[in-house]
Amino acid sequence: MTVTQPDARAASGSDARRAAGSDARSAAGSAARRAELAAFLRTRRGRITPQDVGLPPGSRRRTPGLRREEVAQLAGVGVTWYTWLEQGRPINASTQVLDAVSRTLRLDQAEHEHLYRLADVPAVAETEDHRGLEPETRLILDQLGPLPAAVYNGRYDLMAWNAAYERLFPALTAQPPAVRNALWQLFTTRDCCNPVVNTEEELPQMVATLRAGFGRHLGEPAWTGFVRRLSAVSPDFVRMWAAHDVARPGSRMKIFHHCAVGLIRTVSTSMALPSPPEARMVVYTPLDDESRERIAWLRAHPGVPATDHTH
Repeated sequence: MTVTQPDARAASGSDARRAAGSDARSAAGSAARRAELAAFLRTRRGRITPQDVGLPPGSRRRTPGLRREEVAQLAGVGVTWYTWLEQGRPINASTQVLDAVSRTLRLDQAEHEHLYRLADVPAVAETEDHRGLEPETRLILDQLGPLPAAVYNGRYDLMAWNAAYERLFPALTAQPPAVRNALWQLFTTRDCCNPVVNTEEELPQMVATLRAGFGRHLGEPAWTGFVRRLSAVSPDFVRMWAAHDVARPGSRMKIFHHCAVGLIRTVSTSMALPSPPEARMVVYTPLDDESRERIAWLRAHPGVPATDHTH
């Protein structure tokens, strides 16, 4: 029987066609993004009047908003460079220049982040996330009553919480904002004082959720810095991070231990919030009457320590 050997030239040609197709799709995507950026800048420029920025209105102004040269002057960038940017030409933009254009066009936080994405610049300037929390969100947290509930951002920074959550996790809520992070506390707290009982199931899921969020923020200092700092203090985090597992926030069973009342079994439900971006509210619902009664007892006895530090 004659065995036909694969044609190396045909295989090479197939690889070349695939590579060419990938390059073409990438080029098309870049062109579409630049076109979207150009249209976005034109519409934002059109809504700013000369009076808004202290310029005379002029009697023969045909442009509904600012002119390109006016935006360039106010932002401190070259007129030609800004014109090319608004024409969708393939030019590189630094974060400093984008920030200046953003300020000139008075972009809000969502528009600012959109500008960065369209310009293909990953390092969006960080803001204090809790400043973007809607007042209604805090009201909802309080109205949830006996159920512990909190708001986290994509890195598990704790942004807001209600009284029941504070009674259950006083060690976390008492931390300064720089380290008020659920992942940081869980990976750096001694086993004797860790509030999570089922860490073998829960921590890999949390790291996988962080990894999925990390993919949307490649190159951003706040994210890379957080991963670097946590890797420096926790070999367990390093091991889980190296697995490259990804997951979405969802409902899971979580078992906690409080030294004053014992085990509390809950189901966590994660709900995305409209603002700030990637924030989510997590509500912890007791799985049984015993857990419900223990949460109620903690709410009625504020100031009870969560862990026994004599161990």
